[in-house]
Amino acid sequence: MELIEGAKRYQKVSYPLRYGIYSELTTRDYVFHFNLNHEIIRMWGRGQNWPHRLEWLKRTITDTWVYYSTGGYTGVFETIGEHYLPNFPYPTNNQLGGTPFAEGSVKKAIEHWYPYVNALQNDLTAHPEGISSFSGYKPILPPAVLKNKGRQLRKILTGHISVLPPDTRHVDYNVIPLIVADGCRHKCGFCKVKNQKGYRPRSRKNIEEQLRNLHVFFDNDLINQNALFLGEHDALGIAPEDLLWAIDQSVERLALNESYMQGTFIFLFGSVYSFLNCPDQLFDNLQDRPVTTYINIGLESASQATLDQLQKPLKVHEVLAAFDKARFINQNYPDIEISLNFVFDESLPKEHFVSLEQLTSERVEKVSDKGSIYLSPLRFDEPSRSRLFYFYQLKRRSRLPLFLYTIQKL
Repeated sequence: MELIEGAKRYQKVSYPLRYGIYSELTTRDYVFHFNLNHEIIRMWGRGQNWPHRLEWLKRTITDTWVYYSTGGYTGVFETIGEHYLPNFPYPTNNQLGGTPFAEGSVKKAIEHWYPYVNALQNDLTAHPEGISSFSGYKPILPPAVLKNKGRQLRKILTGHISVLPPDTRHVDYNVIPLIVADGCRHKCGFCKVKNQKGYRPRSRKNIEEQLRNLHVFFDNDLINQNALFLGEHDALGIAPEDLLWAIDQSVERLALNESYMQGTFIFLFGSVYSFLNCPDQLFDNLQDRPVTTYINIGLESASQATLDQLQKPLKVHEVLAAFDKARFINQNYPDIEISLNFVFDESLPKEHFVSLEQLTSERVEKVSDKGSIYLSPLRFDEPSRSRLFYFYQLKRRSRLPLFLYTIQKL
């Protein structure tokens, strides 16, 4: 077992780059990585049966396994903005195909990693000299404890994070969740990932309690955390002074700016109405803080026929106003980025596709590398060549970065 100081900054690279401080156990069959709380966070096989020598499994803080694949290195970066494709055990990423969790070697690793490691631990215990070189050695936490910690996190939040903003890909989805408001202002008929709870901001007392418990939850591994997700689906809708207070309290109490990882990142969703009603002063205040802020807004369409079909309670002029405001903020605030979501599906009116192309090309005066547009399929249950064909056509014409929304839970 060896303590490793990995990369200090998240980067877009075409080879596996391991971040943060972790311990590594390398055997003939596997490589295992554990965080500073002795929880498994990554593993991959070393034998010929493993699907690819540069692919691996990652375990999230809610005890869900994610398989990172190369996608054959064919179009993955152009499609999702990352060199590796995260594959989930739930059906939200089927557009690009691939079923790694059906692979025997992957299933075996997930099901048997602990008995395998535990046998090694027992051997080390029988021969203490074998662990003398690893300072602070403690037994690895078993699956039952890890599963219980996932439940514990939901109790701390008194809620469930059903979807992360797409921009969290910039920190490999490694975020501390803090719920500042329950529910969503829009109850769109098409939405499959947001809940139907009424919109309600959390009290400062509740947020303080979450922060205290989150500090205990992350414990020794807090030093590896430098990113915060403010949930649930419309953190931008709370009072500006409360939003700024929540950010300041989180940075201070969780020591985000003292992390081993460089930079401090804030992620949140916002509704169109919340975004349009935000005073300019809020963005001035965010810019003045030592954080980089990503705000994701769901526009869905600039076609009224599509908005009505989706049961999205918006008018086209509101969508256009939000689009233009996002462009202004992206151009004038270096440390704030507004990304926008749109849907796409063969069943949508032709007007939807025409308006989307006009927005991403004609309405944008020049090419920009900021202000990503994410396309989300209406259906997750089946891959579609026609959808991908349309995506690549639109991407070639777009003057803004354009990607598929890799919908990931926490």
